[in-house]
Amino acid sequence: QTGGCCRASNYVGFIRRALDKVGMSYIPVISLNMNGMETNEGFRVTAPLLLTAGKALVLGDLLMRCLYRVRPYEREKGAADALHARWKQTITDALTGKRKYTYTAMCRDLVHDFDTLPIDETLRKPRVGIVGEILVKYMPVANNHLVELLEREGCEAVVPDLLDFFNYSIYNGGYKTEFLGARWTGALTSSWGVKAIRAFRRPALLALEKSKRFEAPMPIEQIGELAKPFLSLGNQYGEGWFLTGEMVELVLTGVPNIVCIQPFACLPNHVVGKGVIKQLRRHYPQSNIVAVDFDPGASEVNQLNRIKLMLSEARRRMAEEPVEQSAAVETGGAPVTM
Repeated sequence: QTGGCCRASNYVGFIRRALDKVGMSYIPVISLNMNGMETNEGFRVTAPLLLTAGKALVLGDLLMRCLYRVRPYEREKGAADALHARWKQTITDALTGKRKYTYTAMCRDLVHDFDTLPIDETLRKPRVGIVGEILVKYMPVANNHLVELLEREGCEAVVPDLLDFFNYSIYNGGYKTEFLGARWTGALTSSWGVKAIRAFRRPALLALEKSKRFEAPMPIEQIGELAKPFLSLGNQYGEGWFLTGEMVELVLTGVPNIVCIQPFACLPNHVVGKGVIKQLRRHYPQSNIVAVDFDPGASEVNQLNRIKLMLSEARRRMAEEPVEQSAAVETGGAPVTM
């Protein structure tokens, strides 16, 4: 729970209410939060637990990034998913102590295995980024399995790392100290926190930088600078300025097609998502962005139609651009700016 103006702050209460209605109120629901919203008797976040969770987060992001990059191009159908399943089990066994495998070695070997998986290097497919509210962005059930939909439509899905949201949240401390009257310790914690995450993430970043197919994510400071021309870094509710920064990062790294998703009436995302799309298109004519609401009451047909309209424009543009330029993007080459 992050607190603030987000419906997620009510999730724990709703879950407890649902359990109570079916006579299962004896089951505890634990809230993980950094602002003291709730304390949970019998559950403590220890240093070893945080360390293991951090490794799981980095390796999970790495696995997602590698899988989505190669699966649309695999020569043998199902090969990428099989490799993903093997590595998921390997990571689970290593982090739970069932086998010995160092964190650094796992990052290196995971990227190597996906880097050498046989794929069709001649295929050209539109790359489509997925950004938006954190729940619908990463939970397939919440976004109607958007990644699978894009792949069925002949595209490559690009989903930024979950860890970058934590980076954004910590990085905000510096702004709060400078402009919002927060204590000086907030800026210090922010600086140390961002550096600590970068150091902890370094094995994964190095593996990505040395690979031939994958790109490492931008530093959070750089994403912040990309967002500044469009809105203030004081926009810190929900995904805040980070959502805007992610869209610019995608456009500048060869992913001009973007689906910006959020629950219906998600106020922060209406401001920092839908609210900046017009300006993004003005500054980056190559950007092809569609905003889609995902909620139980939303029409799946409407969602699909909006996404397909964006994809038709993506295919038209791909057909018109030089093959050499497209190849650089498809193989993880230099960023393309049109």
